[in-house]
Amino acid sequence: MLLNKRKIDETEQEMTGVPQGAWHEVWYSLKKNKRAMLGLIVIIILILMAIFADYVTPYGMREQNLSNALQSPSREHWFGTDDLGRDVFSRLIYGTRVSLTVGVSAVALSLSIGGVLGVLSGYYKGWLDTLIMRFCDILLSIPSILLAIAIVASLGSSIRNMIIAIGIASIPVFARIIRAGIISVKETQYIEASRALGANDGRLIFKHIIPNILSPIIVQASMEVASAILSAAGLGFIGLGLEASVAEWGTMLNFGRGYIRQHFYLTLFPGGIIMLTILAFNLFGDGLRDAFDPKMRER
Repeated sequence: MLLNKRKIDETEQEMTGVPQGAWHEVWYSLKKNKRAMLGLIVIIILILMAIFADYVTPYGMREQNLSNALQSPSREHWFGTDDLGRDVFSRLIYGTRVSLTVGVSAVALSLSIGGVLGVLSGYYKGWLDTLIMRFCDILLSIPSILLAIAIVASLGSSIRNMIIAIGIASIPVFARIIRAGIISVKETQYIEASRALGANDGRLIFKHIIPNILSPIIVQASMEVASAILSAAGLGFIGLGLEASVAEWGTMLNFGRGYIRQHFYLTLFPGGIIMLTILAFNLFGDGLRDAFDPKMRER
């Protein structure tokens, strides 16, 4: 019995068509992409800044000194100070923690819910597929930023509510991607062979189907983190972000526009780090997409 089970597992693994060491090939291809590696390096730096913000910042997030209000960039304050004498550089680093938390958590939420909906829709089809896809169509018919604004305005401004608002807006994206992947893989011969060997739905979905559709999910998730960070900054810019004392890039950008003529650095630096972060995630996402594509790896 043990030998038969081992043969079945080996046969199923061969029929999946997933070559051994595929992840090593992806990483090797990714390392050759200089732009993707640049994006990855920037992302790693941002993550380290968020984790060790308490140790790398010269000043506290809420530390005020009214005698140093609205100072231009200098040796003591690299990015200048705001109207309350708070160090802009330190607040930008603390803002990294907020933005990455919102971005990653929102994508995790949308991937979890959208993944379940996509699996149910693509695998079982029928009336359930119709119901789930019409629900996704309704969400897609509403601009994501407007949906996020409506949710935050209803629930109130907080990190949790921002995550919920941004995450809900991205659910249809993951649901459709996972549904399409499951439909394309479900009808292949090795799935039919595994089913004939007695594999149940759970084994088919989690062991054979999902591992073969991970690449588009991972690529889309990296792209969606950038979109989530941009949406969070947008909410902060229009006044639906966190309270003013909490360092958040969009809120800092909104505050700085009132001083854009006299103290342009108050908008330059928050806008610059938002742009740099979005660019890094997009470069890394493009590199992942090329690395997962065998045709691009051959070039």
